[in-house]
Amino acid sequence: MQSDPLNDAMCVIKNAALNGKSECMIQPSSKLIGRVLKVMQDRGYVSQFEYIEDGKAGKFRVMLGGAINNCGVIKPRYSVKLADVEKYEARFLPAQDFGLLIMSTTAGVITQDRAKELGIGGKLLAYVY
Repeated sequence: MQSDPLNDAMCVIKNAALNGKSECMIQPSSKLIGRVLKVMQDRGYVSQFEYIEDGKAGKFRVMLGGAINNCGVIKPRYSVKLADVEKYEARFLPAQDFGLLIMSTTAGVITQDRAKELGIGGKLLAYVY
């Protein structure tokens, strides 16, 4: 039984990147995983991804584009105010302006930089660098 599909997806991406593979398959799929992949694609960590219907929960084929050193989910999913974002950047990212935190906000799934621009907080989902 899978308890956290997003964690499983991030582990698959991390293992594929560390092993030098150019693509990986993530299953089962979900809307949240798709939105996180879209944020990663916008920032260049994933070159492209596609949804494949398999009659069950579906799966994603992910083409890795950038150099992913590390990625993972943040558990528990902390609720973060705008003023506390920098504290979590220091905790989960190795250096300032290096990597990104992925957050679920009222504006959708976005990075911490976009959340600062919009002036909103949210829940931390994952980190990538």
